[in-house]
Amino acid sequence: MKKMLISAMIAAMSIVGIANADDMLKPIDMAAMSKSKGEVPTYLIGAYEDVPSATAKLKKAGYTIVGTYNVLNSGTTVLFTDTALKTEAAKKNRGFVALLRLYVDKKDNRISITNPIYFGKAFMQDDYKQDVFYNELKTLTTAFSDLKGSADQLKFNDLGDYHFMFSMPYYEDFQTVGEGSAGDLFAKAKAYNGGKSFLFFVKLSENSYIVGYALSKDISKFPKKIGMQNGLVLPYLILIADGKAKILSAKYYLAISYPLLSMGEFMTISSVPGDIEEYLKKPFQ
Repeated sequence: MKKMLISAMIAAMSIVGIANADDMLKPIDMAAMSKSKGEVPTYLIGAYEDVPSATAKLKKAGYTIVGTYNVLNSGTTVLFTDTALKTEAAKKNRGFVALLRLYVDKKDNRISITNPIYFGKAFMQDDYKQDVFYNELKTLTTAFSDLKGSADQLKFNDLGDYHFMFSMPYYEDFQTVGEGSAGDLFAKAKAYNGGKSFLFFVKLSENSYIVGYALSKDISKFPKKIGMQNGLVLPYLILIADGKAKILSAKYYLAISYPLLSMGEFMTISSVPGDIEEYLKKPFQ
């Protein structure tokens, strides 16, 4: 029995290793994507480009660059948006869909982009419009012609009601980190830590904003334990709307961003979700 358990553990470790390898990347099936069928890759993976080159392509494709964020000296995340994304994000509790992310990965010598269909369905739930997010995908695959699907993926039909496991949070299980008027919450977010944590914002409507926020240095190290290849999960976003500052539950957000994450790997960062949520309460206290 002991030998069987050891063999199973080795096999599991091998699978994880293979799943992260470039030979697990798959061509993007645009026909299937257009109909929201089957497995949907979490990220779109392409050949390495530096930040100026990648941002130039995004701008040419019609995107607005909102901000950049350095990820533990391993790469840079570029955050971008357009009118269609902001229109969808202005709907109630949908603000987190406002931004897409491109990660210039110096460690693995490639770029990765959040798949708009994957995160569109996850974050829009029943408000998801296939044509909007498929058009975003087409724009990105035109701008970056060599993109392939990541090993990280989930079935499209599972994205709307995804949670990591029993008793774990769903998308709509937001964490409220502050309450007050939109103006007051925005001002507090901007002033905290001398303004160093406040990275950028996008105005979604007259009284709603999505804010990019830097976590503490210690908390921000968690991608080293569960995979720098998905380092574009940072920075964290805060939605200010309807008299509240809200964030995605970290247990949900990290799991949806790392769908290959095992329970054992998740346990290596068991304190991180709580640390994130507690840290993001501080600006509003």
